[in-house]
Amino acid sequence: MKFSIFIILIFSLLAKAQKGFLLENAEKTVIKFELINNLIFIPVTINGVELNFLLDSGIAETMLFSLENKEVDFKNTEKITFRGLGETVSVDALKSIHNTVKIGKNFTDNSHTVFIVLDEDFNISQDIGVPVNGILGYYFFKNHPIEINYVKKTISIYKDSSKFPKKIKRYSEFPMTIELNKPYMLADVEMKHEKQSSKLLLDLGNTDSVWLFPTLIKDFIYNRPNIDDFLGRGFSGDIYGKRSRINSLSIGKFKLNKPIASMPDEYSIQHLRIVENRKGSIGAEVLRRFSIVFNYPENKIYFRANKHVNDPFLIDGSGLEIKQDGLVWEKEEVRIETSKRNSAGNEINVLDNSSQKFQYKFSLKPVFKVSGIRKNSPAEKSGIMKGDEMIKINNKKANSLTLSKIHHILKTDDSKKISLEIMRNQSIKKMELILEDPIPYIEE
Repeated sequence: MKFSIFIILIFSLLAKAQKGFLLENAEKTVIKFELINNLIFIPVTINGVELNFLLDSGIAETMLFSLENKEVDFKNTEKITFRGLGETVSVDALKSIHNTVKIGKNFTDNSHTVFIVLDEDFNISQDIGVPVNGILGYYFFKNHPIEINYVKKTISIYKDSSKFPKKIKRYSEFPMTIELNKPYMLADVEMKHEKQSSKLLLDLGNTDSVWLFPTLIKDFIYNRPNIDDFLGRGFSGDIYGKRSRINSLSIGKFKLNKPIASMPDEYSIQHLRIVENRKGSIGAEVLRRFSIVFNYPENKIYFRANKHVNDPFLIDGSGLEIKQDGLVWEKEEVRIETSKRNSAGNEINVLDNSSQKFQYKFSLKPVFKVSGIRKNSPAEKSGIMKGDEMIKINNKKANSLTLSKIHHILKTDDSKKISLEIMRNQSIKKMELILEDPIPYIEE
């Protein structure tokens, strides 16, 4: 699923004069990140307030759309309008200039422009399952080589390429172009039997493997089988299109077999400003299989395969689209531990099973609801409906899981049985789903 999609400013000339983040008083700094659904989240401090941001190479500007009850002092604001990928064409926002933004100890921009989205309905936290305040793009990458290690979950920022460690020699180097403040490279797309060199956006903010734009590819024919599907959300609306598997995606010597290609329909890209010869995007489901160095100053990118390079490309086999719909207080009964001493005089903890020795513990738990159902999917055939609340999955309480874990359970490359309990109109229903890959690759 894509959460931050191809956002274009109608006017914002001052933003293009930004210097971007600079590494101060150090040759290298390392930032830890959280990886959820292939997406990278980092702590970002704006005007002294720490927030949680998605790192997205597929976006030019810095967006803020939620403060989660925090207060940030934004000055020098003016109202502007965005347009982007989706069903509608405009989103109102405020543009705030000259903000101090810090990441880690040494990575700072003292005159950063932030765009504050005013549409309260656009909040990707419900799709991620953790609070997300905004999205950080081009200006993070602009001035220094940036190394992303998906296995260690670290981002290393180097003063310049001379500070690379010797291990860079084990990486494969490729040319990269920066156009409209976004990175592009050539990769070979093989639909069935013929490879085509294709210009693709390197998009950290896209959870999918590959996006292809059929209307921009000569003589494009959809691979079969394919499905109509919800592909994700942009600032301007929901994105729909098709999904199918292609034979391979090759980045130099690295060949990735049977990746899933998402292909937005022509209505979703009609307002998109597309750079010359672009055919689509490489998403994070591919990028997470490598350690990567983005070197914007020298127009280069480096790849080194990690232990995930040969992971199968899995797809949701249920047809369920699930979101987190807030938090509720849940009461849990907790037995009280009492202390006793053993024969050696050492204190030990034991559970007191008497009916009088218990207490209640209240904790906030997530609520997960069905936000959409794929047509002709196992979920639709079982009778699950939009708005149903997930109570149990495989006999585990749904609220004991994360949204990312639920997505993982529902992905499959083979048939497997999933037991579910859902609540509809205060009534609990039990059902079973047989997960199935709706788009198996078929040789022709």
